[in-house]
Amino acid sequence: MKVSILGSGAYGCALATVLNDNKHSVTLWTHFEKEANTLKETLESPKLPGIKLPKELHFTSNMEEIEKSELIIIAIPTAFLNDVAKKLKKHYKNQPICVATKGIEQGSCRFVYDILKENLNTDKLAVISGPSFAIDIAKKAPVGLALASQDKETIESVVRALSNNKFKLRKTNDITGVEICGAIKNVIAIAAGIISGMGATDSTKAMFLTETLHDIKSLIKGLGSDGDTVLTYAGFGDLLLTCTSEKSRNYSLGYLIGKGATKEEIDKYIKETTIEGLYTLSAINDLVKDKDVDMPIINLIDEIIYKNKNPKELINFLIKKP
Repeated sequence: MKVSILGSGAYGCALATVLNDNKHSVTLWTHFEKEANTLKETLESPKLPGIKLPKELHFTSNMEEIEKSELIIIAIPTAFLNDVAKKLKKHYKNQPICVATKGIEQGSCRFVYDILKENLNTDKLAVISGPSFAIDIAKKAPVGLALASQDKETIESVVRALSNNKFKLRKTNDITGVEICGAIKNVIAIAAGIISGMGATDSTKAMFLTETLHDIKSLIKGLGSDGDTVLTYAGFGDLLLTCTSEKSRNYSLGYLIGKGATKEEIDKYIKETTIEGLYTLSAINDLVKDKDVDMPIINLIDEIIYKNKNPKELINFLIKKP
């Protein structure tokens, strides 16, 4: 199968290694010609230290090369997805699309699925989400992800492309629920990092995760989807990973805030690191208000990060929360 991945960041490159292991022909697209050339010459990504990329991979900055693909995988940060989707529209030939991007667009509060559907006018869309750091995928560690779609052909294409004895996909038709989980876990991971940075015990951290699961379930149901999706790889699985691991950039940002790092240290980390949770925070905040869903922890995280509210308020919030 000919597969194209839009996005040559850590996750895109990691998925490319899985596809290559499965004997597919893989093209990795990046907006930057210089990046494409560097990847081709070195077969190394600075975002995946210690990993040598397969020599069979093809790198390009020419979107026209996507036209011959049998499957397209999207691994572009949410902030840039709409622009990339507009470019893809000129070359899209109604192939199945698998979305590996997590988040909600600022301003419009659109989910990734909606951005692509509106730009490309297709139902051949699937979403994958779950506990899977790019470096772990590239090192061939066993991982499990939720695969959400309502199109049988797309599900079959994604399973054929990615599934193997180290990469497991569990199917669901709850696209919205999976997207909510994938987006909000980055925000919640910041709060988890704050709590850890303040020196909270494991018992308190477990309390936080439990309360958060209930809140996410309420949000999913409030948006008309299946609350049980919170128990899938996309929900509890991803939440557990990103809220407890120092590999999580969102968690690491929260940890800096919680331990009382200086503004300069925090700003430096934000400048040098892609932190999806920060981008998603304002969109999630707008979404819960717009849908009239009670989820005060989102507003509290926003106030801690942007309005200098004392991080200790997170602990008080957990105790007082009904």
